[in-house]
Amino acid sequence: MSATPLAALARTVEPQLMLRRFLALDAAVTGANALAYLVLPGPLGRFLGAGTGLLLLLGAILAVYATGVGLLASRPHPPAAGVRVVVEVNLAWTAVSLAALALWLTPTTAGAVWAVLQALVVGAFAVLQHLALRARQLNQV
Repeated sequence: MSATPLAALARTVEPQLMLRRFLALDAAVTGANALAYLVLPGPLGRFLGAGTGLLLLLGAILAVYATGVGLLASRPHPPAAGVRVVVEVNLAWTAVSLAALALWLTPTTAGAVWAVLQALVVGAFAVLQHLALRARQLNQV
């Protein structure tokens, strides 16, 4: 992805703002998922074919993660090391989600579609955040 589509997607050409926007969007989406899993584990569990205990655990983990990513996004200049951790965790989440779907989860059709879609979204966040961090670093040279 070149800088032009990345800038269009972020609605800015400023790499620093791009990075903060992609982090903030990640935090918002992750936080919404966390809230849904924590508030509606029973109905979502039945719909997705997942246990309520698993959804509550994932909701708690995602709430903590969303808070951390949100705090990182709120910094005027998010530290590169912190952004790299977010990128790596997002890539790991993507891989583990797909592996879990293939190896041990038995979701409903909706749950399987959801698992793949959320893995793709999280993977996309990782790519966008990496590219924005790289653009920021190139801009500082």
